Amino acid sequence: MRVITGTARGRKLVALEGNDVRPTTDKVKESIFSMVQFQIPGAVVLDLFSGSGQLGIEALSRGASKAYFVDKSKASVNVITQNIETTGFVDKSKVVYMDSADFLSGTREKFDIVFLDPPYNQGILEKILPLVSEHMKDGGKVICEHEQRLVLPEKVGLLHLKKVYKYGKIEVSQFVYDENCDED
Repeated sequence: MRVITGTARGRKLVALEGNDVRPTTDKVKESIFSMVQFQIPGAVVLDLFSGSGQLGIEALSRGASKAYFVDKSKASVNVITQNIETTGFVDKSKVVYMDSADFLSGTREKFDIVFLDPPYNQGILEKILPLVSEHMKDGGKVICEHEQRLVLPEKVGLLHLKKVYKYGKIEVSQFVYDENCDED
């Protein structure tokens, strides 16, 4: 696993091992970043369910101004911290050892880009998307990596499902936050 492009291009990242860990493949990561490439410079990014932190680190490498990394696994937080140090992004990063819902309930921060890659088949995205919606800047994007055939709602608060991309057994849903649309 490595940083694809930007100031930390080519730097190797470490990841946890085991059946519960699913690092995003380079192919999927490249597709994700093509969805948000024009919003990255200067963006405030949230990498929720961070794992290794590779999505937030990739965003920092491409010019994001700040990234929050949130994970409730102490082992993941240790790996994220190591990867941030390796890539030189300590000053632009905030690592939070906490449950994602608790973090969203307690933060006042608004985000330009949010990456969600929670454990599969546990109904987490459906529960966390309404909380994420409350912390988005207008025009912000939420990128959800999830198991195939998971059908997410077309609208969650002011988040609107723009498109679903399929990559074998993985799907990526892209939501856009629009303050001018009515909430349900």
